[in-house]
Amino acid sequence: MFNLFKKKGHVLGAPAKGKAVPLSEVNDPTFAEEMLGKGAAVIPSEGKIYAPADGEIGMVFDTLHAVSMVTDFGAEVLIHVGLDTVKMNGEGFTGHVKAGDHVKKGDLLLEVDLEKVKAAGYDIITPVLVCNTPDYKSVENVGTKDVAAGDDLVIME
Repeated sequence: MFNLFKKKGHVLGAPAKGKAVPLSEVNDPTFAEEMLGKGAAVIPSEGKIYAPADGEIGMVFDTLHAVSMVTDFGAEVLIHVGLDTVKMNGEGFTGHVKAGDHVKKGDLLLEVDLEKVKAAGYDIITPVLVCNTPDYKSVENVGTKDVAAGDDLVIME
């Protein structure tokens, strides 16, 4: 009876402050159609991208627009800052981690100049994907709401 409020499964936090939205609202079929995995997205209101869980950084893309990590509970996570931002070649992005680093939930991974991204004509929406979705019974997003960095974003069982 008292387990009603106990969280089940594993949780990924929002990587940034902003508005959480379902992947279906991402204007790119690779994300919206969940080709790389299920998850959620955040439309960031601040340019700081944080670790959504404890884990190890797998890769920081040379262009600093995306980071992959494996959480301590085994989720393979991709955080992709903006759409087509790879074309910015790292302009406006600052990395704070490298492959092999162990991070704690809330550690700063990247900084991005959101105004520079917008001025270059790119969408700032930031998908967070669980690339090994089939390893879980369910991968659900929290829906549409305002989030602070670290707030629950994706729940996996």
